[in-house]
Amino acid sequence: MSVAERIGPAIDAGRMSGRVWLYTNYHCNLACSYCLTSSAPKVDPRLLEPAAALRLAEEAADLGFRELGITGGEPFLLTWLPELLVDLAALLPVTVLSNGTLFTPKLVERLRALADLPVAIQISLDRPDPVANDAMRGPENFARVLAALPRLVEAGITVRLATTVELEEIGPGKTPEQERLCALHRSVGIGDDDHVIRPIVRRGRAATGGMGVPATRDDLEPELTVTADGAFWSPFAPTVTAGRLDTELLLTRTVVPLAKPASTRLRLFEGRPPGHDTTLGIR
Repeated sequence: MSVAERIGPAIDAGRMSGRVWLYTNYHCNLACSYCLTSSAPKVDPRLLEPAAALRLAEEAADLGFRELGITGGEPFLLTWLPELLVDLAALLPVTVLSNGTLFTPKLVERLRALADLPVAIQISLDRPDPVANDAMRGPENFARVLAALPRLVEAGITVRLATTVELEEIGPGKTPEQERLCALHRSVGIGDDDHVIRPIVRRGRAATGGMGVPATRDDLEPELTVTADGAFWSPFAPTVTAGRLDTELLLTRTVVPLAKPASTRLRLFEGRPPGHDTTLGIR
C-alpha cells in the first residue's frame, strides 16, 4: 500500500493529523521569553524558499493531507510571503502564525487578496494589558497588535488569536485576565471560536527559564513539520537550545519527496500505545 493510500484512512480514523507545518524561517523581529525556536533578530534565518515550500505543499495535497500551517520565526519578515500564501491556498487551506507587529497599512493592502481564500492569520497576544504582555513579548508589542487586528478584519481576512500562558492558567473556565482578553478580541470582530489558549512548552528559550510543560514525543500530537533542517514530529519539535538544534524529535533529514518523512511518521505513530497524546498542538 502506498503512503498516500495509508494517509487518508489514518486521518479519517483520527490516528494522525491532516495538517503539514512548514517553517519558512527562524529569524524574528522579537525575542519572546518563551520562544521554543529561540528566534530573534540576529538568528540565522534558515529559510525554506518559496519554490521549496510550494513543492512541499503540492506533495502534501497529493498525499492526502488537508491543511497547511506556516510558521517561523516571523513569517511576515519575508517579503514574498503574501504571494506565496495565495499560491498555497490554491492547494490547501492555510493557517499562518504571526506575532502581529508588522501589519502596516501597506502590508495589509497586499494581503487583501487573501480575503476570499481559505487563509487564516493567527496572531499572538498573551495578556490584556501592555505591561504584562510586553514583558513577555517585547516593547510596543501590545500596541502594534491592537492596531493590526482591526486592519486585518476590515480587509476581510480571517484572523485568529493565540494566547500562550503557564499551564496552571489553563482550566475548565477562563481566568478574569483571559475574560478581559476575550472582551478585547470580540470588540474588533474576532469570535471566541477563533481564540486558542495554549500552554508554554519547555523547549527552546523556555527550557532554560524553567517555564512551561515538558514536551516529548509522547506529549505532542504528531503533525508532520518541515524545516530547512529536516522533517520533525511536531511544530514544537524543531527547537534550538543554547544555540544547538534539538534533534531528538527529528524524523528525517530528507524532506523531498515528502512521502519519505510522512512514511516515517506513520510508522512511528502506528507503533505508539493509544492515549499518549496531550493537547499541546497549535490550532
